[in-house]
Amino acid sequence: MTDIALLDGGNGQEIIARSGKPSHPLWSLQVMFDTPDVIADVHRAFIDAGSRVITLNTYAVTPARMARDGDAAQFDAAQASAIRIAQDAIRRAGSTGTGVQIAGCLPPLVASFHADAAMGYDASLADYRRIVAAQAGHVDVFLIETMSNITEARAALDAARETDVPVYLGLSIADDMSDRLRSGEDLTEAVAILADKAPDGIFLNCSTPEAITRAMPILARSGTRFGAYANGFVAVEALTPGGTVASLTTRNLTPQVYADFAAQWVDLGATIIGGCCEVGPAHIAHLADRLRSAGHRITALD
Repeated sequence: MTDIALLDGGNGQEIIARSGKPSHPLWSLQVMFDTPDVIADVHRAFIDAGSRVITLNTYAVTPARMARDGDAAQFDAAQASAIRIAQDAIRRAGSTGTGVQIAGCLPPLVASFHADAAMGYDASLADYRRIVAAQAGHVDVFLIETMSNITEARAALDAARETDVPVYLGLSIADDMSDRLRSGEDLTEAVAILADKAPDGIFLNCSTPEAITRAMPILARSGTRFGAYANGFVAVEALTPGGTVASLTTRNLTPQVYADFAAQWVDLGATIIGGCCEVGPAHIAHLADRLRSAGHRITALD
């Protein structure tokens, strides 16, 4: 029996779908301001599906994104709202929520998938410190997600490591099967550099499942706990900084097909599994059943 940490799926896409509102440059943050119950319902749906880790709805709550696409003065209020909603969702889940962890979210500060839009190390470190300070007293772990270049990943790791909260690092790789970050940096080199900073685990996320499957042996050789959660997009290049996910095309990634990919990752030694954009509660529920049927035990990250 292997312990598999089962994370949630793509909060942003699920929230947008349930809200019935058009996508926004701040993703699901606008929904949180307008109809916070939708956020709570999504957290509950993932908990009920089997997730043992739910992630704060703060992917778009960075100083740079809020200054560009919203109101920078709402940063603290947005962080506090996301924390309160996640805590309430676990509490209202009753016994099903027992042992469920809350993950703080350290996303790309300016834009997903576009390494050329990232800030330098010093500016990134300052902004990540601000996010970490808002979340650290309220989360069980940090998830650094969708990092497309080494410099931004280093800054996020350094900021998170200034606390005693466990931190897991997520890298987004190019979908062209090149085993490179979206910056063009070699994944093997990136993993070697970033593993020296001793994250509690490294995973690949928000890339196609095919690209992740090809690259998974690189993580398996790292000597660090590893895993993955893929997206359900055909491609991501159309999403420009400040744009919306309405520009992206989804693929027919059924729960069965997604679980087939995840089973390959587990066979390679992955013990951190979840879903990214377009992977919803139905995918997580099917995945939980598959993992249990294979004799694995579903756990949180600690």
